[in-house]
Order: sequence, then C-alpha cells, then structure tokens
Amino acid sequence: MSGIEILGTGSYVPEFVADNNKFAEFLDTSDEWITPRTGIKQRHILTDKPGYYMGIEAAKKALDDAGVKPEEVDLVLVSTCTPDFFYPSTACLIQKKIGAVNAAAFDVNSACTGFITATDIAQKYLESGHYKTILVVACEKLSGQLDYTDRSMCILFGDASGAVVYRKSDKPFYSMLGADGDEFEALYCKINYDPNCPFYGTKEGEEPWDAMFDTESKRKYLQSDGHAVYKFAVNAMANAVKNVAAQGGYDINDLDIVIPHQANLRIIKKATEILGIPEEKVYTNIARMGNVSSACIPVCLDEMRKQGMVKPGQKICFVGFGAGLTYGALIFET
Repeated sequence: MSGIEILGTGSYVPEFVADNNKFAEFLDTSDEWITPRTGIKQRHILTDKPGYYMGIEAAKKALDDAGVKPEEVDLVLVSTCTPDFFYPSTACLIQKKIGAVNAAAFDVNSACTGFITATDIAQKYLESGHYKTILVVACEKLSGQLDYTDRSMCILFGDASGAVVYRKSDKPFYSMLGADGDEFEALYCKINYDPNCPFYGTKEGEEPWDAMFDTESKRKYLQSDGHAVYKFAVNAMANAVKNVAAQGGYDINDLDIVIPHQANLRIIKKATEILGIPEEKVYTNIARMGNVSSACIPVCLDEMRKQGMVKPGQKICFVGFGAGLTYGALIFET
C-alpha cells in the first residue's frame, strides 16, 4: 500500500477569542469549573463571516506552503459537519474561491472523525492513480450549533479550519474507520427543517418519528451525553490505534507523534494512558482552541510543522472519534 506525502499545510483561526471568563459573564460557570473538567482555557469564534471563509483561507495557505498552483489540484475534499449550505457543497464554494478550476469537489461528514475519513479517502484516490494532487480541508463553525444557555456544552467548542495538500508517496500507510449507529443519541445535532409541507403528518395511533426531540434545544442545537461519549471515546480511540499499529507490524512505542482529536483533555489522557504513550509524544492545543471538530487534527498538524516538529522518517498517528458515533485512526511515515 502506498502512502501520503504532505506537500503543505495551512490553518485559519478567527481573531475573536472567548476565554472562560467571558462565559462566566452570562453563565453560572468559571475558569475554575471549566479548566479541570475539559482542559480548555479559551476558544476562537468566527463572529462576522460564513464558515466556509475559514476553509478558503486555510486552503490558500496550504497551497502556498506546498508551492502548488490552484489549477494543479485534482480534488478538493472537505470535511465539515457545520456547512453553510445543504447544497452546494462547501468543497465547491472553496474550489470557486481559490481558483481550483480543474478539480472535482465534494464534502465528507463523519463529524469529528471527518479529517481522518477524508485523508483515508484521499490516500485511496492517490494510490489508484486517479488523482495526483488532493487538497483536504476541514472547516468547522461549531459556534452556530450551540445552546448558549447550556453551560455544559457551549464552553467546549470553537471555530477553525485546517488544510493539507497531499500527493502519493512510497512510504507506508495504514488506516481503519468504524461506526456504531446504535449510539447516535449520545452526540447529535438535528437539522431544524421548517415543516411547511401540507402533506406532512402522523398516522392516527402512531407516535411521531421525532417525539424524542421534545425540547427546542434538542430540535435546534448540539446535544451530548457526556458520560456515554467519554466511555465510547476512550475505548474507541485506544482500540483504533492498536488496530492500525497491528496492521503495520508496529509496536505502540514505535510511534513518534500522536495527534488525537481534541475533544476533552481527560479523554486524551485516559486513551493514551491505556496505550502507554508518553505525554511528550502527544500533541494538544485544546487549551487554546477548544474542540473544533474535524479541524482539530489538521490545525495541530499545521502548528507542529511551523514549529519544526514534523521531520522525515517519523511515524505519525492521527486518531479520533465523533458523532455517529464514528471513530478512526491512521498511521503514516513521513
């Protein structure tokens, strides 16, 4: 199996910063309550632009870093669970704005696992030879899906975008993706369609299909069962890393860098503790960024490359989980 070469990375983080003290101004909370439970000190929020704007800016930076012209891109693949439009896809909006006139474009939504999913898809296309240059963008504006009266949820998330330009390499690549749809109620955000069709209704004697969404918050905003998510995430992330390491014949100690989904610092610490991965091999930025869904991993990757932490010959692992519930991991060599 052929691998992936990272030609360039880029990220966009909104200027506006909401630290924990800002939330204490309108919620019964405090920095002392938020930080120990989440590891989050602040998050960035896009206050005056559509979400896809972040994807455009991250994509431009990634192409510039890679030295690749927009017209050289064969595919724009976007991970998002917070699109500004049902259609067209966010990928098409980004393709237009960056001038990738020769590229196909489509979106992927596996929530916070989305960047891993998109990278896995990109690798398959590159290996087949169908495409030579692929731009993967994760673009997430979670601030628009939150109930700001719910102190347990709205403090967790922020907005950001990360992008990577990939080409085929002859280095190893191993991956796995999984899902457990039975657990969907543990983490979801329902589309709040306006039910104005005159033919809608429920047959007499039947319970409405959407009876479970019995509050305005459940109909409109992100919902999570924190205990269920924690239990799932810790086990799913640890098992996913074990799976891909076994595929490659690696010992866990062979990994040089692990970039996990930045959902909660306690989840990250517990999963890596189970795996026996030392803290110095695990990159986190959750204290500064909060949870930016599928953009977590590419933003971390871009930060690491800018700091000179990504070097040739390393074995890098991405691992995450998300709504669905979904999970996945991959290992590649630089």
